[in-house]
Parts: sequence; structure tokens; C-alpha cells
Amino acid sequence: MDLLTVKFVGIEFGGVLALNDISFVVEKGQIFSIIGPNGAGKTTLFNCISGFYKPKRGEIFFGDKNITFCKPHQIPGMGIARTFQNIELFQGMTVLDNIRLGAHVHLKTGILGSLFYYGRAEKEELALREAIEDDIIDLLELEFIRDKSVRSLPYGFQKRVELARALAAKPKLLLLDEPTAGMNTEETQDMVRYILDIVEERGITIMLIEHDMGVIMDISDRIVVLDFGNKIAEGIPAEIKDNKDVINSYLGY
Repeated sequence: MDLLTVKFVGIEFGGVLALNDISFVVEKGQIFSIIGPNGAGKTTLFNCISGFYKPKRGEIFFGDKNITFCKPHQIPGMGIARTFQNIELFQGMTVLDNIRLGAHVHLKTGILGSLFYYGRAEKEELALREAIEDDIIDLLELEFIRDKSVRSLPYGFQKRVELARALAAKPKLLLLDEPTAGMNTEETQDMVRYILDIVEERGITIMLIEHDMGVIMDISDRIVVLDFGNKIAEGIPAEIKDNKDVINSYLGY
């Protein structure tokens, strides 16, 4: 089943071509990776999918819904969540409070009920907290730091908290922008394990930007390679690994 369809998407910035007629399809349940050199257009593509950039050409469909010109705040409610290359957490808040923010897109309480925190608002917040504590915190092994301030945590744990916040939005599609960047070997192995668990146990489809080719080749179902805004290859890991254009432009062996 096709979950995300990108059709001939193109965008420029100040005359510089960032994406040039990019097309591909992500199927439900896949780990679909985007690789390429720095400046290839990978994060720009994520920004188009998540509504931060509006393509000059082409269309993006999530299921049968055209999301090309949806606003960024509309995208999470449709079932798309993301993490960022640079950590985007509220540093003065606790781990638990940061994660809870990810689920607020699904709260139904009106402004008045939220303001006075009674009745339905209180019930929703308590149910939300219980779901996060019993589910996401347990999955990502964050119990022992749940009440700590994010700014006090090592980098690897902050990356894990950002993943937890994205999961709290209950996504069907999760965009992960360099989730293992800056991590040591043990932290990388843990993150890979969490990603596989998210797909296998939760049925969440993942799009992954990552520079660690060991991770990419080990866990990807399909890979698209970008270079200077152009798609130069697409295929399964074995095909990408042996593709001469990919070797020359990126892999370098």
C-alpha cells in the first residue's frame, strides 16, 4: 500500500536548484532512506513533506490526500511526525513534559476547558500522561530520566527524547533526520534497535536521513540517493551499494 507519493517535486532558493523533479513512492511499513552528500537536498525534501517549504513544482500525497500546500501545523494531525537534524527540544522542561507536547495535536478540549483545567481537559491530560508513561517511555527506556530537565541530559538521551516526542503524535509516517548523528557506537546500536521496534511492533513507516552507511545498508528496505538536488539512484541496499553513480558521487570506494 502506497503511503507517501512524491511526484516531480522541485524547489529553488535564490536561483539555486535545491530539488529537481524528485519522484518516489514510500510503501506502508517500509524503512525508506534518503542519502547523499551534504547539500544534496535531503532535509529540504523533509521540509517539503512536513509543510515548512512549499514546492515550486510537483505534488506530495499522503495516502490519497494532497498535502503539497498544507501548513506545518496541519501535518502532524494527518499522521506525519518528524525529528530534526539539530535537536529541537524545550531545554528547561522535563523529559515527560517534552514528550507530552507531541501528543497535544490530538487533544479535543477547547480553550476554555484547557484554561481552567477541569472536566474533559483534566481527563484528557491524565489519559495522555498514562499512555505516554505506559507506552513510549517504556519503549525507549526513559523511565529513570522522565522527571529530569532536558538540558541536564547527555546528547544521546536528548535525541531519544526527541524521538519519543515524535512518537507521542501517533504518526503513521515518521521522518527521522540523522537520528544517530553525533552518537557513539553503543548509542547508535540502541537507536537502531528502537527504530526497528517502532516499525515491527507499531507498524509505523519510517523515512530516514542518515550518513552512517552501515546503519542505512543494514535496516533500509529501499533507498533514494540525491546529489545536488537530483535523484541519481533508487533501489534496495544491494543495488545502491553497487551503483557506479552512487559510488562516484557519495560512497567513494
